[in-house]
Amino acid sequence: MRRFLPFSILTLCLAWLCPISRAQDADKIINESVKAIGGSRALFKVQTLEIEGTLTRASDGKTGTFTLETKLPNRFYLELTIGERPEILAYNGKSAWEESAKGEIATLLGEGAVEMEAAAEIANGHLLKLKKSRIAAGFEGHVEVRGKDALRVELTTPSGVKRELYFDPGTHLLVREIVSMPAGDEQYDYDDYQRESGIGFAHKIELQRGGESFQISITRVTVNGVIGERVFDFPRKDQVQLPDLKALFKEIDANQEAINKIKENYAGTRDEEETEYDKTGKVTKDEKTEYTFFYLNGDEISTLVKKDGKPLSEEEQKKENEKTRKHIEDIQKEQAKKAAKEEKEKQEGKKDSGDDPGIEDFLRACEFVNPRRERFRGRDVLVFDFEPNPEFKAHNLAEKVAQKLAGVVWVDEQAHQVVRLEAYFLNDFRFAGGLLANLQKGTSFVFEQEYVNNEVWLPTYLEAHVGVRVLLVKGFKVNAVTRYSDYQRFNVKMLNTVGKPKGETETPEKQP
Repeated sequence: MRRFLPFSILTLCLAWLCPISRAQDADKIINESVKAIGGSRALFKVQTLEIEGTLTRASDGKTGTFTLETKLPNRFYLELTIGERPEILAYNGKSAWEESAKGEIATLLGEGAVEMEAAAEIANGHLLKLKKSRIAAGFEGHVEVRGKDALRVELTTPSGVKRELYFDPGTHLLVREIVSMPAGDEQYDYDDYQRESGIGFAHKIELQRGGESFQISITRVTVNGVIGERVFDFPRKDQVQLPDLKALFKEIDANQEAINKIKENYAGTRDEEETEYDKTGKVTKDEKTEYTFFYLNGDEISTLVKKDGKPLSEEEQKKENEKTRKHIEDIQKEQAKKAAKEEKEKQEGKKDSGDDPGIEDFLRACEFVNPRRERFRGRDVLVFDFEPNPEFKAHNLAEKVAQKLAGVVWVDEQAHQVVRLEAYFLNDFRFAGGLLANLQKGTSFVFEQEYVNNEVWLPTYLEAHVGVRVLLVKGFKVNAVTRYSDYQRFNVKMLNTVGKPKGETETPEKQP
């Protein structure tokens, strides 16, 4: 039941019939739907929601139960039960998890996790805060739904997730929702609207997914009932005792210094795809680039070699190579200054007080919850969620950033390495008080690394979904995906691969 995500179940609404609207504008269509639901004033008061019902599977007539629970700001729990064991999808504001009908419980990754995050955000927003949540809405025209005219609106979240909503132009009610996923589309048809606590909800839902059809009949709706946080968290029975995080993170930190040295024996290829969107969710820019790179003093030295699949011209490549050589010189100069400063502070008995938080600061800035053990990329890992510690007061930029983040981390305890990290900004983060730039709430990133050549941990994947406003004027949304590949042993003194696309590079000098 991995893709069972009817996030708009709370906007299945009615209240009364409204005059026919001829609006061709997504915002107006959504505003009319909000009025039909019961009005923004009533919806803004919704803090929690519980929906329960029965369901019947069309293929064999088997019956079961349906449960949906949501809680502000972004908690989501969905359960579908046919037989003895439930199928569950949940998002606790930091990570998403699922339980299969076989009883297997796991943290969701990739598109499944992004989909759950979007489901939680939109379900709790009741279509009221789309702009504030940086969710774009675009009108896509008239279509036919169950023999009747409908207005199709497409939503695009900051992470690029798209949803199709279909509204009746006469009643302004949501009549269909389509979720497009790599594994196939899921379709939800809504009917039989009834008022509950002054808000309208569909009491009949037909779900079509994976070639199967389910008829769902809603039997109970509770608005603003008491729902504890434990409902959305990873099941307690599958949690484990957290190790000594202070000791674990110190080992990770110490291990990284040795790894930075080993990194300098490797070179590789970095492929990037960057997509920009306008306010309606339409793509305004889609650029693909390829770089060659190696490491120097822990920094990645990259050289652009391709744009949109085409190698740079000879003159363009010459300029890029020169940029790389200048970058190397700058790093070497900076490293010399840093070494001299550290030596001076050592002689004077001073301690470096830069912007990089120490492990103690990091442990105080964050709280770690929901520990569990799982398999990830064939390795045994410890997984736990993190969120800001409200009692910690940040003193520098790095700590202030940490206090804005929540997410989930995968740690290989044996290797003392973080193998995957997902994080997102809980609130806007302003640089220079917002005058320089404003990194918007919901901005998120994913980082992965792997054990290469039985020697060193190196990055393999980076994903970022960024909403930013620059100089109080220009705002834009960017999704970027970076893939690292073709790692080879490399002598940093031999720069013969700089500025040559994949397939055209000379073989790097082999190391013993």
